[in-house]
Amino acid sequence: MMYLVLKAVHVLGVVLFLGNIITGVFWKVHADLSGDLRARAQALDGIIRSDALFTVPGVLLIIASGVWLAIVGKLPLLRTDWILWSIILFAISGAVFGGRVGPLQKKLLANVRAGLDGQWNESEYHKLSRGWQAWGIVATAAPVIALFLMVLKPDR
Repeated sequence: MMYLVLKAVHVLGVVLFLGNIITGVFWKVHADLSGDLRARAQALDGIIRSDALFTVPGVLLIIASGVWLAIVGKLPLLRTDWILWSIILFAISGAVFGGRVGPLQKKLLANVRAGLDGQWNESEYHKLSRGWQAWGIVATAAPVIALFLMVLKPDR
């Protein structure tokens, strides 16, 4: 029973984590397509806030429940290939988010807020946005691959 409860907590963490980062992309694209600086500011501010409210708790649930699941399930973390690769992919996602995506979000928001004050640098916004999209693909694809590894458990 403990294993199943931990598994449910692990899945909840994944839903919070992946659900939030994927919907963040939707809201940014939606705001960009509107062309409205206020919509962009609201979307970016919401994305940054929702990372604190959903993504970070999701990460904590994934890590804590994942380690606990491996212990309860008697699975060696670093000698079970699908777990090891999932950990590596999750770490890559975290490093890319912390080193690139998060800072770009803050720069995008600062750019838009400056635009609301009459100092819009549209070319800089688009440059930052392209970087956010490229690094965001890496930060999102890595845990999606890890999700498939967790479900499929190849070479178990």
